[in-house]
Amino acid sequence: MYSGDKMVLTMKNISRIYNGAYVLDNVSLTVENTDRIGVVGVNGCGKSTLLRIIAGKEEYETQPEPDVPQLSVRRDARIGFLEQDTGLDRSSTVYEEMKSVFGDLYRIWDEMKALEHRIADEGDERAQEEYARKTAEFESKDGYLIDVNIRKVLTGMGFGADTYDRVISTLSGGEKTRLALARLLLEAPDLLMLDEPTNHLDQDTIIWLEGYLSEYKGALLIVSHDRYFLDKLCTSICDIEQKHLRRWKGNYTTYLKLREEDDERRMKLWESQQEEIAKLRDFVDRNIVRASTSNMAKSRQKKLDSMEPVEKPVLHHKTADIRFEYDIEPPEEVLIVKDAALCAGDKTLARDVSFTVRRGDRIGITGPNGAGKSTLIKMIQGIYPCGDGKLFWNKNVKISYFDQENTQLHPDLTLIDEIHTRYRGMTDEKIRKLLGSVRLTGENVFKRVDVVSGGERAKLCFALMMLERGNVLILDEPTNHLDIDTREILEEALADSTATIIFVSHDRYLLNRLSTRIIEVNGGVSVFDMGYDEYVSRKVMPEKQEKQERAKAEKPVHRSKQQRSEDARKKARIKEIEEQIHVLDTELARLQEEMADPDVAADYLLLNEKCTEYEDKKRLSSELADEWLMLLDEV
Repeated sequence: MYSGDKMVLTMKNISRIYNGAYVLDNVSLTVENTDRIGVVGVNGCGKSTLLRIIAGKEEYETQPEPDVPQLSVRRDARIGFLEQDTGLDRSSTVYEEMKSVFGDLYRIWDEMKALEHRIADEGDERAQEEYARKTAEFESKDGYLIDVNIRKVLTGMGFGADTYDRVISTLSGGEKTRLALARLLLEAPDLLMLDEPTNHLDQDTIIWLEGYLSEYKGALLIVSHDRYFLDKLCTSICDIEQKHLRRWKGNYTTYLKLREEDDERRMKLWESQQEEIAKLRDFVDRNIVRASTSNMAKSRQKKLDSMEPVEKPVLHHKTADIRFEYDIEPPEEVLIVKDAALCAGDKTLARDVSFTVRRGDRIGITGPNGAGKSTLIKMIQGIYPCGDGKLFWNKNVKISYFDQENTQLHPDLTLIDEIHTRYRGMTDEKIRKLLGSVRLTGENVFKRVDVVSGGERAKLCFALMMLERGNVLILDEPTNHLDIDTREILEEALADSTATIIFVSHDRYLLNRLSTRIIEVNGGVSVFDMGYDEYVSRKVMPEKQEKQERAKAEKPVHRSKQQRSEDARKKARIKEIEEQIHVLDTELARLQEEMADPDVAADYLLLNEKCTEYEDKKRLSSELADEWLMLLDEV
């Protein structure tokens, strides 16, 4: 499937113009068969345009020498491009659509069946040879595993067996996008291009997709705002800025560091040249009219005229200055929650909620939508009741709270008046300086709260939190409405702060960078004394027994004789299954060798018998593996 040729794609001097202006200007890029490339840049910079040009869905500009554009794809290479609802047959069912990916294999299967009849009816030796060749091709392309691979991808993308017969036209937009991605994964092109693939996926599906793509055999080209996704998958980053593309080795975090270092280096070069230019011009201006120094001045002017100008770099340093500082140091134990109930109205989301928050903790709260994450941070503040449990905030604790709904703001006030009403002693000059530090400048400060964007309201809330000087920061989805630059500014401010931080977020990059502990809300409240990366690893690695045994050690539970007997029976069954799978694997390997034997391939009845036996044992092995996983979860 994959060629030995490393190069998949080469593009050079590719430009694209929209409405008379360049979006891409002389962009060049090479993609090799093991590349994992992330594409980043501000909205509208040309990221999606780049992918659409590669996919042949948009044309690029023709240009004369020396900038003649080139776009070449390796002859045998297949390119796959994810676009929402692209290529799906609306009248087909979910499973039928996935089976359509393997049309060539099903055609081989049909040809094998036809050859079987010829061999049975006529004993045709040439048909027997053709049958052996077709069988080998079918097997080499995992033809016997089509259903296994379809179920694996559909399950990973959130489509259970109960969805297989659903007609595609009845799916939601998000479901169609997920299904289009599932189909693309099964097609396994040599270059897989994904444009914001995580937009319609929940966290578990994103984690599954990361694992699947980490083992993908082809090249990846991914446009995404999900910085954690880029960090986990990418080995290089291409940023598109001011119509040009630059490529950096490493993942997204490495790219940020390298880009900042490059900004500093280029700025020093530019400043050095500007200083030299100023000196040369000054010398020329003062000496050009003097007879004794005129020749020297002309020499300096020639140097000026021939100097290759260094382009002033566009700096990525953040202009905002968010700082979360406080005046009073809290005690070692900041908050104790014991046996609380997490309730939303009359509905109880979790019972026996217990945890302690210590000074300096950075607790990330995660879990699916609707599980009660926002409810939890409102409960610990006393906004919602905690049932019969206990909730104790220690002395010298001052809370500063960011509410994702911004309910504490007054919609009819201007941004500047919102601060005036709370801090009447502040002058307009100080307030404008404060708002400027969160990138609220100019006439924007006189706009009403209800007409500015969600991102601008969030920035106003950060300004208020800076004034509050809380030593405990509680934040509910603080990055939801922020662009990447502002997110990174906020992350820097939170990372630099020594305050205790409790925050709810779907932003996995923020969770990973900031969290020292994780609280998972999902039908219960579980506390993990680890960072987000380790927490994710514990969830996705098949080492659940370690977690279960640790929990048992921390909280001994008396088990009845019947329960112990049932556990012993399950463990015995697990061992029995492992032995059966080992035997089946040996038998499957033997059958594969026998089916490849020319004498067997020439005997239609014998080969058919071997194929049937192979399929039966493969199916049994898969069923036993499912049972083995289920039993492991139970003991």
